[in-house]
Amino acid sequence: MSNWQVYDINAVDPGADKGQHADGVSYRECLRVPSMHCGVYSLPAGSTDMQTPHDEDEMYFVLEGKGHLRIGEETRPVHPGMLLYVQASQDHSFFEIEEDMKLLVMFATGRNP
Repeated sequence: MSNWQVYDINAVDPGADKGQHADGVSYRECLRVPSMHCGVYSLPAGSTDMQTPHDEDEMYFVLEGKGHLRIGEETRPVHPGMLLYVQASQDHSFFEIEEDMKLLVMFATGRNP
């Protein structure tokens, strides 16, 4: 593997992986190295986010769309340009998705390569 890689987020099709659900929710991983991995998460308007807590810290960058994020008992509206951090093991999900959402998702393992 090269010491660097370049990705065009607009060219990553979240629906291309086997992870697409019947309601159109999908995730497409585009990078995996020992210390982190990332991908593009797509949530159509009106869909249901069925995530479960992750073992890794996570950041979302909202590229498109509008909705709300629930982390534990707290909720926030989200829109393009927002950077959202979710600590490992926290219960979280997107809901009331008003406009199709496209998010860049980054997971950090905390391990050194």
